Amino acid sequence: MTGRLDGKIALITGIAGGQGRAAAALFAAEGARVVGCDVRADDCQETVDQIVKAGGQAWATAPLDLSDSAAAKAWIDEAVEREGGIDILYNNASKPRFAPIPEMSDEDWQFTMHNELDLVYYACRAAWPHLVARGGGSIINTASVVGSFASPGTVGSGAHAAAKGGVLALTRVLANEGAPHGIRANSISPGMIATPATEPLLAAPGGPERYLKNVMIKRIGTSEDIAAAALFLASDESSWVTGTDQVVDGGFSAW
Repeated sequence: MTGRLDGKIALITGIAGGQGRAAAALFAAEGARVVGCDVRADDCQETVDQIVKAGGQAWATAPLDLSDSAAAKAWIDEAVEREGGIDILYNNASKPRFAPIPEMSDEDWQFTMHNELDLVYYACRAAWPHLVARGGGSIINTASVVGSFASPGTVGSGAHAAAKGGVLALTRVLANEGAPHGIRANSISPGMIATPATEPLLAAPGGPERYLKNVMIKRIGTSEDIAAAALFLASDESSWVTGTDQVVDGGFSAW
């Protein structure tokens, strides 16, 4: 442990697995007290148990649907009541649906907007007065490389791309409005990351090869790659970094 987050209260959404679990473990190992949530109660508790067993500090609320603005506010208010404030809000949770433009239903479009963009806004809005009262803090929002560009491999991601593009825009506004209060806001845009959600894509015939041919660093990204970027943005090492999008994609979008 190097203590890069010593004494900080870190709220992380979607810690039941993948990138959220990796970030929760890393933040706790670096000295933060982690407050998590997820819709999957058992897996969420497993993350908390792993952190505590490793000597870290964590608790979580689950099941919790962050697309319900009242539920998001209640979670954040409880965290403040129990911990005394917020230093870091990492909006990791999301749940998209995919379909080509002509085939996407109204319900699938709205579901994706609600579960990839609205829930980020709800959490930021609820946390805002607490961050102001704290004298500042760090907001980290999960975007995606598809929020910035399209490629042949992103067919079917119209709603997902639009929502993540919204996250990018929202993050810049949060940075602008938060600066006078000491609140920094940045986003992370992952490329293809090996998680439970992407396992079917990578397990399909030719799956890994299809992605590896388009990256400079010839491996699939890991949840730990994203957690490391989030740790930098959460820490005081990035005290002069706000309004940015940190792309973590093995060089995919630069090619």
